[in-house]
Amino acid sequence: MFLLFLIIWIVFNGRLSWEVLGIGLALCVPLAFFFSRFMDYTIRNELRLLSRITWAIRYVVILLREIIKANFDVLRLILSSKYEPEPVLLSFRTDIDSDASRVILANSITLTPGTITVGLTKDGQFIVHALDRDIAEGIEDSVFIQMILEQQNLEKSPEKTGGAV
Repeated sequence: MFLLFLIIWIVFNGRLSWEVLGIGLALCVPLAFFFSRFMDYTIRNELRLLSRITWAIRYVVILLREIIKANFDVLRLILSSKYEPEPVLLSFRTDIDSDASRVILANSITLTPGTITVGLTKDGQFIVHALDRDIAEGIEDSVFIQMILEQQNLEKSPEKTGGAV
């Protein structure tokens, strides 16, 4: 929370100088103390949020890479006169626990050209339409699922939760 307050202070000032940084520190330290004392906010929560932000940045970079690769695959499929596309409707289940994480996965699949998430159930079953069988290959073990499960396992690990699983 402290870093967020400090970054907002610097952005609102529009420049970074020793004076702006000093005044920002003088304002943000008591504000962060107030939030930790009266709003039940801890440094552990801030570190957890920081680890999620780094994960989110990694996820977006990988998503952009996969979008670019899929664009070339779809372009190759469209421009090929010898290859006839075989649309496929694929159903698979994941071990992703969180509804928010399932929605992130469904949106990632839909954002990737050549695929669209048609259905998503509470128990983790996805129904995906793919433009071609080759595009759908390996979608149930995609890098998106691996990253979401990795983050899910990190959040459940005993070191992060203070011993409780």
